[in-house]
Amino acid sequence: MTSTSQARCRPPSSSGVDVPGEVPAAVVEWRGAAGIGRSTGSLRPRARVERVFVMGIDPGLSRCGYGAVRARPGGARPVAGGVVTTGRDLPLPDRLLALHGELAALVEELRPDVVVVERVFFQTNARTAMATGQASGLALLVAAAAGRPVVQYTANEVKMAVCGYGAARKDQVQRMVATLLGLPEPPRPPDVADALALALCHLTTAPLRRAVDGAVRRHPAAATGAAP
Repeated sequence: MTSTSQARCRPPSSSGVDVPGEVPAAVVEWRGAAGIGRSTGSLRPRARVERVFVMGIDPGLSRCGYGAVRARPGGARPVAGGVVTTGRDLPLPDRLLALHGELAALVEELRPDVVVVERVFFQTNARTAMATGQASGLALLVAAAAGRPVVQYTANEVKMAVCGYGAARKDQVQRMVATLLGLPEPPRPPDVADALALALCHLTTAPLRRAVDGAVRRHPAAATGAAP
């Protein structure tokens, strides 16, 4: 696996994510047969399933999770997952620059069909909300600059799609991610599970979104409530 950062060769079993002083961003990740991918479990197969490769991004300035899932006729399969971290002791512009560089490298390397970013809807902590919003904006920018379609979902929309319950607890979402992807246990760290949940949310809701968009294009008057 080609690395895009000096700190990206750390195995998934390492405890914690410490950032070397000379490296402004670190990534802890695993892929394919060596980690979360190539599992035997699956989503329930359908008569027709498009082969879509989705990359989910759980935005955060200190910890930004990502997870890539590929839809196949036999069900969804995890392909990659990890966490990008930036040092809290670094100036904000350097942290944003480092995060931008890592996300851009990941999108270039994975080449997803669509990028899904969590929509920042509500945060009780103003500082956390600002940092999450900055990371979210970077993720949107990276995907758009790479020419990838971008979709956003709120946390409640993800919970509804993955668990069938918009107020599901975080641990319930993580367990459902493991179940849907056929993993023996929820991915770690939790940021990865959240990113994979975003990807699964899109795979679940995208067909309905396309059907609704198609109906609107065919019958615009009905969509606006205008008289025929």
